[in-house]
Amino acid sequence: MALELREDSFGDTQNALFLATASNLAYEPAEVGGPAFREQLGLEATLYTAGNTEAYVGTNAEHIVVAFRGTESPATLDGLKDMLLNDARNLLIIPSGRLGTDFIAAGVGARMHQGFINGLAEIWDSVSERVSTELKSSERPLWLTGHSLGGALALLAGWLFLRRFINVHQIYTFGAPMIGNKEATAAFDRELKGKIFRYVNTEDPVPQLPTLSLLANEFCHCDKEMALGGPCEGSYWAGVGGALTDDLLKGQGLDVVWDFIRNRLGAHMLSKYLESIRAKN
Repeated sequence: MALELREDSFGDTQNALFLATASNLAYEPAEVGGPAFREQLGLEATLYTAGNTEAYVGTNAEHIVVAFRGTESPATLDGLKDMLLNDARNLLIIPSGRLGTDFIAAGVGARMHQGFINGLAEIWDSVSERVSTELKSSERPLWLTGHSLGGALALLAGWLFLRRFINVHQIYTFGAPMIGNKEATAAFDRELKGKIFRYVNTEDPVPQLPTLSLLANEFCHCDKEMALGGPCEGSYWAGVGGALTDDLLKGQGLDVVWDFIRNRLGAHMLSKYLESIRAKN
């Protein structure tokens, strides 16, 4: 079956397969990703890079797709360790910086992961300018996607596009971490109602992050979760055992938690997500 996007279907597994493929190609360098987007998805795609953030903008006559790259080494996630655990308490704050005003609009009490916002800020101007130019040329549905960190960036980008009066058609994320507290995610759910689809492998630990470095786990997810695989037996953190102590919640003992997460990283790989989604098509 040729991969295609169904504009009138929401949360559709065929759309998920198309966008998971785009998220997978987002890890490729331009010389590989450009031809692959054309051959596999029928999109003419350009890679944008700024700092540590990368995204492809792919277009054809019917659609515009923005696919954000996840962490550079998804098999280890060492590059995200600080963001996901050690610095989580400090980074769940009232948004600041160049894009802060746009995110403060989420309302009183809304706090978000400042590290993710900073990552998006690096590349936002290039991506948003390209999307705006494409839409002025021809109105088409705008799809946003990404795996892991890329999924968090896709969600945040959805909010920014709305703030600039650009309609977001749908957002599909795969194994994405949480981006903010309940007030922030409630605002996202309200403004992007029925457009967010978070695909989650039930054995993947990353969608449960950031978490354990908080005295109170204030991070939470946007709707709607699309579970892949069977039910997860017990708590994600049951395997950490005695490490879940007051010392851990105060920021100590995180190496024990990280070892537990690393042992489950196979479930986070995008290849596992693609395998599960293909089985549903």
